[in-house]
Amino acid sequence: MSSPLKHIIVGTAGHIDHGKSSLVQALTGTNPDRLEEEKRRGITIDLGFAFLDEPGARFGFVDVPGHEKFVSNMLAGAAGIDLVLLVIAADESIKPQTREHFEICRLLGVQRGIVVLTKNDLVDADTLGLARLDVQEYLRGSFLEQAAIVPVSAKTGNGLAELKRELVREAGNVQGRDEGGLFRLPIDRAFSIKGFGTVVTGTLVSGSIAAGDEVELQPGAQRLRVRGVQSGGRAAERAVAGQRTAINLAGIEHTAAKRGMVLAAPGRFRSTRRIDTRLELISSASLMKQRFRAHFHTGTFETVAEITLHGAEQLRGGETALAHLRLQEPALILPGDRFIVRQFSPVVTIGGGVILDNLARRPAKKDVGRTVFLETLEKSDKQNTLRAMTLRSLFGLTQQEIAARTGWTDKVIQDVAKKEEGAGQLKSVSNQPLLLIGQKSHAELQAKIMLALDAFHKENPLSSATAREDLRAKAGRRVRPEMFRAALEQLAEEQKLTLQGETVKRTGAEVTLLPEEQRARDQIESAFATAGLAVPPLKEVLSQLPVEAKRAEKLLQMLLREKRLFRVSAELIFHANALLEMRQKVTNYKKAKSERISVPAFKELTGISRKYAIPLLEYLDRERVTRRAGDERVIL
Repeated sequence: MSSPLKHIIVGTAGHIDHGKSSLVQALTGTNPDRLEEEKRRGITIDLGFAFLDEPGARFGFVDVPGHEKFVSNMLAGAAGIDLVLLVIAADESIKPQTREHFEICRLLGVQRGIVVLTKNDLVDADTLGLARLDVQEYLRGSFLEQAAIVPVSAKTGNGLAELKRELVREAGNVQGRDEGGLFRLPIDRAFSIKGFGTVVTGTLVSGSIAAGDEVELQPGAQRLRVRGVQSGGRAAERAVAGQRTAINLAGIEHTAAKRGMVLAAPGRFRSTRRIDTRLELISSASLMKQRFRAHFHTGTFETVAEITLHGAEQLRGGETALAHLRLQEPALILPGDRFIVRQFSPVVTIGGGVILDNLARRPAKKDVGRTVFLETLEKSDKQNTLRAMTLRSLFGLTQQEIAARTGWTDKVIQDVAKKEEGAGQLKSVSNQPLLLIGQKSHAELQAKIMLALDAFHKENPLSSATAREDLRAKAGRRVRPEMFRAALEQLAEEQKLTLQGETVKRTGAEVTLLPEEQRARDQIESAFATAGLAVPPLKEVLSQLPVEAKRAEKLLQMLLREKRLFRVSAELIFHANALLEMRQKVTNYKKAKSERISVPAFKELTGISRKYAIPLLEYLDRERVTRRAGDERVIL
């Protein structure tokens, strides 16, 4: 069985006019310069693309401009490459844009590459040897220190076969991308094709995509449908991570999709304007102070960022620091994504780094735990990352929030959460959907609940229990319902409190009435019990009690909670026995006389006036004993 075809994205890098585009054309047979202006001027302005099939591998070439004015375009193409062809003309050796492009590749985390000495047909053996020595000296100690150096002439074809062999060899060392991850494709081109509509292209950095799939355009979270997919200029059933991909979209004009936007799995990600990072300045960079403004590049996205350093007031060339970046425009960015910063003026590359927290908080001096938190994220251990994020989220962390902050799939989230909960640091207070909370926060919430419950019993000695929602409000305005429920249930399991329907009380807490309170309570109940359905006014009953109005009202509430009394309307309260007797009379009336009863008949049946009859009939309607039908009631 043949091994699956490996997809490798190759990016060119190097100074202007060192032959990057000519090299790609010589390798692939495709001229990557697609713009008329590029062909007329003989320089690459924007990104170009071409493909090369070799045994076991398909190479997608991203040809970038070398001119310093078009470095922003170069950065859009450098995102997502697996290996770099560092192109250096043998007759000119290392030049300024060679150095800048090399630093960009290093800062973007490119791990592998090949050095190509082009135009070797224009130099003698000694000059070629000197160029090789220059390159070896420059690359010493870098990620390309052990890279092959291949002399090539795009004009004569000399060296092309050796370069292809090196490409295939390097392909075997390139680590595959995450095809099982959540779909994400940074857009580097958007255009319209007659008869097809909007098409966007980019390097598929994670997941896979097929015709019929739903995707989301970020920023903006616009849902779109995929009409068709191409990879390498060929129609494909499904494109996977690591491939150059073209996607035909339905429901959008091509002018609405732009370079820098991202197509992503729907409902999983959030765009951001604030990120925490590990920032590194290159050795030649000037001193960076707080609130430094710079051009920011990640993936195909570009904006302006304001940089705030964590734990330092300034940063010198060659140094690194944790830093907060506030972006002028929102973007979809995930932890682990690489970025480049370029000086505002003159526009030169000064540094870059890696995203640690893509949904960062605004910097605050009181946020003393941020540095430790970011250092934990930097280690990229999933369990430690989930624990740190959850413990830092005082109000719990949902599965949706975890996905937006990490890019993890549901399975990865569930697996990591299960391991962490088993370790005793986190608690799952809900599984469908998942909601995690730190055990410490869970214990603190329980303590708040018990304090609030004790305070209630102290302030309300005549009330046996408090309403759940009242208790939740006292426990904290931003406490999620699932967190509150889990805390209550655990306290109930530990027999620290008792749940009674929608009320809560401390276990063992009982109402103990003083002698005068007991007499007043009996007096209230007796007044309504002896009155039958012709009840006295409530104020009149309460005014005759041997206790003050506040205690009288609480005694009344006790009787209502215990269902000894029932409030039928704002002013009318009836004893339970009287209402039970009335319902029996209505049932007997239905059996003996009719399924319908009028107001006059009801008055005669119960011996009460209209003042009581109407509220009581409405009560029977609410209780589904009767149903109003015109001026009568149907007895159910």
